[in-house]
Amino acid sequence: MSDKEVQGGAGQSAAHREKGLAAHKEKGPAAHREKDPVEAVPAPWRLAVYGLQHVLAFYAGAVVMPLLVAEGLGMQGKDIALLVNASLLTCGLATLLQSVGLPGIGIRLPVVQGTSTTAVPSLVSVGLAAGGAKAGLPTVFGAVIAAGLALFVVAPVFSKLVRFFPPLVTGTIVTIVGITLLAVAARQVGGGDPSQDSFGSPAHLGLAAVTLVVILLLHKMSRGFLATVAVLVGLFIGTIVAAVAGFTDFSRIGDAPWLGTASPLHYGAPRLDAIAVLSLFLVMVIIAVESIGQFFAVGEIVDRRVEGKDVTRALRADGLATAAAGVLNSFPSTVYSQNIGLIRLTRVKSRWIVASSGVIMMILGLVPKVGAVVAAMPSPVLGGATIVLFSTIAVVGVQILVQADLTDQRNTILVAASMGIGFLPTAFPQFAEQMPGRQLHALFESGIILGTITAVLLNLFFHHLRIPALRSRRNHTRDDGPIDPPEHYMQHVSPTGKQ
Repeated sequence: MSDKEVQGGAGQSAAHREKGLAAHKEKGPAAHREKDPVEAVPAPWRLAVYGLQHVLAFYAGAVVMPLLVAEGLGMQGKDIALLVNASLLTCGLATLLQSVGLPGIGIRLPVVQGTSTTAVPSLVSVGLAAGGAKAGLPTVFGAVIAAGLALFVVAPVFSKLVRFFPPLVTGTIVTIVGITLLAVAARQVGGGDPSQDSFGSPAHLGLAAVTLVVILLLHKMSRGFLATVAVLVGLFIGTIVAAVAGFTDFSRIGDAPWLGTASPLHYGAPRLDAIAVLSLFLVMVIIAVESIGQFFAVGEIVDRRVEGKDVTRALRADGLATAAAGVLNSFPSTVYSQNIGLIRLTRVKSRWIVASSGVIMMILGLVPKVGAVVAAMPSPVLGGATIVLFSTIAVVGVQILVQADLTDQRNTILVAASMGIGFLPTAFPQFAEQMPGRQLHALFESGIILGTITAVLLNLFFHHLRIPALRSRRNHTRDDGPIDPPEHYMQHVSPTGKQ
């Protein structure tokens, strides 16, 4: 199969995709490291400030996932707090594995990792089948450990899929990710819980507007440091306004303990159940496919070409972080999209800043009282920021799509069909209810997964599958000669079709 076929007619701009490699090849590794913004190490105070901004962007997601699992398994009290602390700790560990890395492990780009809500249905199903509540957790964590190790082993297989992710496909996926996540931002703006009478109240919308306006004003009035921390300042001012208006509850800070660590395998030795392991491994495959597109998005933002070996290292980190999470009483790991949007918005690309956010997250997991301070931020305030962050992800997707040849009708229909199918679960949340089994339900419940699968399959169909083309009869000779126009004629025809 030729390189042209592999690109799938996407018209990738090699000069743009390889900008980050040019300096390295021409000036040598030392000069490349000196000027490469990914490798830049800011001053300690900047590391702390930028790292905190990343933490505030993804903190809610790291907390919500263990709450959903705990609720599904019928857990209460201290056990819920333990799972939340474990989630924060393992989010930080996973982020360090990706951004700093180990030999052969980690993509070494500014990638933030955290617990994945995609795994919630399977985790709850496995836990309930094993007895529910605390009784089911040894089986849950055993499956998480085994599935993580399995992904670590098969990671090189996924590197072979990179050839099927030209800009046409990755741009479509990243755009779907950004627009789909706007539903999450909308819930946060409304107050977080649609079942509450106050959801969507003018007060909640006003708090979100305060955060959003502060972010916009800082980007308008500043081109320096303030613009890069606009999200952090917006969240801070929004929280102050919420506190003055009586929408912030600081009582949990006093109730939270200073230390909240739990021993590894707190709920007992992990139990291995074949069905449970298979169920979680299928979830890890889905997460891996979803993550590949996001690795490409990060590479696009920081001007680094993501290749097969990078995907292998990234998924090894994913698998190792997931296995470690099972040991540390937590759940599968995935890429957090909102932080991709934050990197694009601030243009601060250092992987060491993301690493600092991982350290901060681990501190939050070890010191619940500090985590309670962050948790006091009202949902509408966070929503005002995530509107911008998630929309920025969609903009990155559009920027990638610009590299593709959308004048080709096949490419246009690929983007249209993938986005249409990807937006179905967001437009109609009941879309997945009739699907049999939790695995299919989880598959059809996620627009990101549906859109990713559709884009990859359509790229294979249009640009890799050999099917004889249907041609107009006017191109046939009377004796069934060549379908295409004669070669000597094509030599005198310009690309526009004019002779």
